[in-house]
Amino acid sequence: MEEAKQLFKKLKIHTLLDLALIIPTSYNDTTLSVTLALGQINTLEAKVVDSSIYAGKLRVTFNLKESGRRLSSTFFRVTPYHHKLFEVGSSHVIQGKLEEYKGYLQMSQPKSIKEVGKITPKYKTVLKESEIRTLIEVYVSEQNLYNEGLDSKEVATFMHIHFPKSMEEVHENGKWKLDFIKVLKFVEAYNHVKKLRGKRVDFPALKALKGDIKPFVEKLPFTLTEEQKKVIAAIQEDLAREDKAAKRMVVGDVGSGKTMVILASVMMALPHISILMAPTSLLALQLYEEAQKHLPKEVKIALVMQGKDEENYVEADFIIGTHALLYKEDLPEASLVMVDEQHRFGTKQRASLEALVSAGERKPHFIQFSATPIPRTQAMMESELLDVSLITTTPFEREVLTQTITKPDFSHLLTHIKEEIVQKHQVLIIYPLVESSTEVPYMSLEESRAFWEGKFEGVYVTHGKDKHKEEVLLEFREQGNILLATTVVEVGISLPKLTLIVIVGAERLGLATLHQLRGRVGRNGLKSWCYLYSNYPANERLTQFTKTSNGFDIAKLDLKFRDSGDILDGTIQSGQKFKWLDMAEDEEVIVRAKNRLGSVGK
Repeated sequence: MEEAKQLFKKLKIHTLLDLALIIPTSYNDTTLSVTLALGQINTLEAKVVDSSIYAGKLRVTFNLKESGRRLSSTFFRVTPYHHKLFEVGSSHVIQGKLEEYKGYLQMSQPKSIKEVGKITPKYKTVLKESEIRTLIEVYVSEQNLYNEGLDSKEVATFMHIHFPKSMEEVHENGKWKLDFIKVLKFVEAYNHVKKLRGKRVDFPALKALKGDIKPFVEKLPFTLTEEQKKVIAAIQEDLAREDKAAKRMVVGDVGSGKTMVILASVMMALPHISILMAPTSLLALQLYEEAQKHLPKEVKIALVMQGKDEENYVEADFIIGTHALLYKEDLPEASLVMVDEQHRFGTKQRASLEALVSAGERKPHFIQFSATPIPRTQAMMESELLDVSLITTTPFEREVLTQTITKPDFSHLLTHIKEEIVQKHQVLIIYPLVESSTEVPYMSLEESRAFWEGKFEGVYVTHGKDKHKEEVLLEFREQGNILLATTVVEVGISLPKLTLIVIVGAERLGLATLHQLRGRVGRNGLKSWCYLYSNYPANERLTQFTKTSNGFDIAKLDLKFRDSGDILDGTIQSGQKFKWLDMAEDEEVIVRAKNRLGSVGK
């Protein structure tokens, strides 16, 4: 048992189904061939009728027992062993690829098989063949598979795969049977969901929160969308419980109105304290401005940022801050903790904020927000660890025209930029690099700077390593015409006058990043443009992107165009690779896996 544990550890697997899902890469089949199959491996009973040496090679002629036909074989790199083995008159079961040349059967370097009538699976793992085979023989049994919750068809599939009686049981034309692939997809999803479900741990809440949101909602200068209302209702249900602290992730597309969900949650928490942590001081400032604008005047709001003279946050109802919050030793106990753009914080940072305001076993209600849409399949997986809400619609239609452009379109682009600036609109140009590189066939930010500054006034420049990027962005928001930047502006800052974005070398970026960048324009309903500039002809990926504006559809497209395992970050274990399950296409398979497990522990 201890030895098996060590082997499981070496394989980095945790469950019986992890083991069952280690599928043979090939089989060693020594069952006798029923017919002669040309171009394939055959296993045949044969007797040596002639043997001769020619140019250092051994030529052996066999008589085939079943068909009575002759077959000639040539052996290279001959040793005395070969001469002794293939003496005239000796009988063998030979195995090799059968060919025909001018009516004569041939088999190059056949093996003489000792053990006949056996199919042995071959596995590629870190273990020795004998070790992995023993593990599978001991643990992958019908009873154990039934105990894992598989049905009879699934159990039979795994028994066929690991212990086949004939190759026809598992392969069709040398490939896995389609039915088997369907089972493998399902069991992979089922096993993963089951593991995630086992990881969810719930704690009692510090307090049940039942504050009234009516005064806030009624004073809003607009009506909340149906999806916003639905998410707010789910959060109300979460926060009203004392036996279980909320653990929810709200994923909303660019401009979907997550801020209103945050503010409604603050109202629910009253008269108790809420804390919100944002990844940058710009985002924190933006949320602070929105909170001041829309929350009732009697709600005390405080902003905590590095290098800023803070108000007395100890007395506030709603504290907004950056990771500077993590260094405050006198933070008051908060019954609701929220994190904006949660994926930009490490797991440790999120946990330490929660720990700062917890009281023993009791935890604050916890809501995280993300503006990076995830595919529905991922949302379904993640909902095993925490509750997930998706906001897929926006409060108003954003009119953004997306086009791919190349060098010949540059003069038209310049004209368009001038037209937008005349109308007091702003332009954003995204470069792939800050400084030039031989690796990237595009001008860098620094190389292009002189061109734009020579042609236009009010040109601002910033990038990821720029210590003053936040001041630059704020100043640009108030008085700039053109902002030259790298993808640093991908998330966050609201630039209401921005109507045109140019993304240089667009083919180098993932679709999710392109969508985030495009989300910077048209925030206030102004007609806007997103130009994807490339030195290459438009590829299928970019063409599909220009036709789609919904972030959730784009997340699915992104999966389609890249390796489908690498999106599972943050809440799901990082880098989960699925061998059979296609996260872009197999939504229905995940639904079935979740249904099979039922709503236990949900």
